[in-house]
Formats: sequence, structure tokens, C-alpha cells
Amino acid sequence: MRILIRNLSGRLHALRDRWYLRPFGRWLLDSRLWSMQRRGITRAFATGLGICFVPLPIHIPAAILVAVGARLNVAVLVATVMLVNPLTVVPVYYTAYRVGAAALGFEPQRFHFSLSWDWLQYGLGPMWKPFLLGCAICAACAGLLGWISAELLWRRHVLKKYRERRALSSA
Repeated sequence: MRILIRNLSGRLHALRDRWYLRPFGRWLLDSRLWSMQRRGITRAFATGLGICFVPLPIHIPAAILVAVGARLNVAVLVATVMLVNPLTVVPVYYTAYRVGAAALGFEPQRFHFSLSWDWLQYGLGPMWKPFLLGCAICAACAGLLGWISAELLWRRHVLKKYRERRALSSA
């Protein structure tokens, strides 16, 4: 994973000279945005899981803005946000709706989704409160669980490496 992130960050200096990224070059070249330290990576993973539950198609711009503002690893944050894609968006948001309906005590309603402006105006009406509450609850839970699991996996990996080095040095 570390090699993949380094390869992605190595291309950043080549992208810096692109005309559409020149205005943002000062912010995108901050070394903290590409650092491979535990805190930046685990926080970026947790934040990316939280952003996945934002019910608007602005995940990547939101991820980049949050990464620059909070000084989190951009590559990890954007890769985590990609977990919600056209194949996974329906189960993720349906789960969020069910969680919100359970939290509000509503009986989940059956609905027929159609990608149209009429459905957004009239079909989403009775479901928007449980849906948004479910998105907020799922974002907080996914972020917290993602942060804890990333911290534990990182520490486990470091301990394993330490034990391997110690075994080699004592042999």
C-alpha cells in the first residue's frame, strides 16, 4: 500500500505544471498532504468513510477540500471515498435510510427510484428526514469504526515488523 501511495504522490510534481492545477499548486504541494505517517493516514481513512455518506455527488471535491483544510493524506482520502461508486451507492444509501427510519421510529416505506427531477421533487418527500439522519448516523459510525480499525491494523503491522527485526537481530 505504501508503494502505491508513493507512486501516486510522485506524479504530483508532474501534475503541478498543468494549467488547471497551477492556482492550487501551493496547497497541493504541502508535504503534510502526502505524508505516510500514521495519524494522517488513519484520520484520512476515517474521514473518507464519513464523506462516503454525503448524499450528493460531490465526494471527490469535498474530500480534496477536507484533506487540504485538515492536512490529511489526499491519496488515502480520495481512495477511500471511491468505495461509494455507482455499484455500491444503492445499498449504502438504502442502509442509511433504514438506519434513519429506525432511529426516528418510522416504518420504512417502499419506494420506486427513478433518476429524474420529478422523483427528486415528489418521490423523496416523505423519506428525506430518515434518509439524512441515517446518512449522518452512518457517517459518524463508519468514520469512528474506520479510524479504530485503521489504528489497530497499523499498530499490529508495526508490532509484527518490530518482532521480525528483533528475531533477526537475536539470531
